[in-house]
Amino acid sequence: MSESNLIKTLLADVPFMVIDGALATELETLGCDLNDALWSARLLAQAPEKIRQVHQAYFEAGADCAITASYQATVPGFMQAGLSAQEAKALIQLSVTLAQQARDAVWQPGQTDRPKPLVAASVGPYGAYLADGSEYRGGYDLDRAGLVTFHRERFELLLAAGADILAVETLPSLEEALAIADLLAEHPGAQAWITFSAKDGEHISDGTPIEACAAALAHCPGVAAIGINCTALAHIESLIRAIKRQCDLPVLVYPNSGEQYDPVTKTWHPAACDHTSADPSGLVQGAEQWLAAGASGIGGCCRTTPADIQALALWRQSR
Repeated sequence: MSESNLIKTLLADVPFMVIDGALATELETLGCDLNDALWSARLLAQAPEKIRQVHQAYFEAGADCAITASYQATVPGFMQAGLSAQEAKALIQLSVTLAQQARDAVWQPGQTDRPKPLVAASVGPYGAYLADGSEYRGGYDLDRAGLVTFHRERFELLLAAGADILAVETLPSLEEALAIADLLAEHPGAQAWITFSAKDGEHISDGTPIEACAAALAHCPGVAAIGINCTALAHIESLIRAIKRQCDLPVLVYPNSGEQYDPVTKTWHPAACDHTSADPSGLVQGAEQWLAAGASGIGGCCRTTPADIQALALWRQSR
C-alpha cells in the first residue's frame, strides 16, 4: 500500500472529495429488514448482491469512495449469530470485495473524467459491536490496550482484503481513536481516516473537545484524515473550524440528513422548519460553508441517499 496520503492524492484531482451516503437507508429502500444486532452486516451473508447494488448506485451518483458494510461486522458478532470463525472472517473480507466489484462496474482503468474511486473499509467502534448505543456515549469497559486487541483482527482482515483505506467512523472517544493509531503504527503503510460522532459544535460524544482529538492525532503515522460523521448538520461548521485549528490533515464530514431520530418509537421525522436559522438543511446547502471552514471531503450518514450524493457531485461539477 502506498505510503503517500491517499486522501491528499485524490484531492489533487478534485476540488473536494465526495463521500458516499447511508448504506442502511438504501438497503431498507430495497426491502431489507435491518432490525438486528448485526445491522447491515447481516446482509453480507443473506443478500450480498443488495450491498453491491447500493455501492454501485453511489459510484454512479458520483461518489469518490464507497464505505463498506463492515461497520458492525466483527468475528465475535458473527459467531454470536451462529457462524463459524472462518465464515465470519470470509464475510468481513467479502465487504471489501463487494465494493470493489461495484467500483469495477462503474470505473474502468484509463478513465480520465474522474479519479479512481477509493474503497474505504468501515471500522465501527467497539460500541457498535455491543449494539447498546454506546457508540454515541463512550464510557466503555475496555481500556486502550483492550480496544487495540478488539480492533486488531478486523483491522488486519480488511487490509488483507485489499481495502484502499480504512474508514474508522463514529468513534465516541479519543481513547478509541488512539487505539486505532496504535494499530496503524503496527502496520506501516496502512492508512485510515478517523471520524468522530459529536454531541455539539465543540465536543465529541463522550465530552472530549474535538480540538484535543485533532491535536492528538495530527501527527500519527497512517492517519490520513480526521473528521465528523453521524452528527447533526448544525454542528458541522464549528467542528471543522476546531479541527483545523489543531492540524493540517484533510477534514472529512458526513453528517446525518437533517431528520431527527426518536429513540422511543425508533422512527425518523423531518426536522422542524426554522426559516430564521442559518443552519443548512442538507448536504448541498451546507457544502459552501463547510468548504470555507476547511473541509476537504463531504458525504452523508444516516438517512442520506444516492440522490443526495448525486446532487452534491453535480454541485461540485458546476462550481
